[in-house]
Amino acid sequence: MTTLKYSRQREAIKHFLQGRTDHPTADTIYTSLREEYPNISLGTVYRNLALLSEIGEIAKIATGSGAEHYDAVVAQHQHFICNHCHRVYDIHLSNIDSVIEAADRDFPGRIESCQTNFYGICAECLADS
Repeated sequence: MTTLKYSRQREAIKHFLQGRTDHPTADTIYTSLREEYPNISLGTVYRNLALLSEIGEIAKIATGSGAEHYDAVVAQHQHFICNHCHRVYDIHLSNIDSVIEAADRDFPGRIESCQTNFYGICAECLADS
């Protein structure tokens, strides 16, 4: 396995995502990082997000809006995605094991993990309507 060369921009992206719960898009990350790194390009942000996602240091979340969102929390948890505003919210179910066990019983292979997303309208969008 090759060692990943250190990158200030990549570390800045990881640091930006850590502790956030709003699951920002690449554009949001780019806009925020430009304040500290005025020469960073959107392409650099996208390449580093793809790399960090590929090596499992961050999670990429597709919302159906076209823009992917990113999450520094890679431990298993679920997401709620608003069909109206496309915001992503964390959901921490106390036990999803029964769902995985049921799927495993009905599938001829071996399930090793799952990603579960819930879709609907968030409280903010409901209040606005």
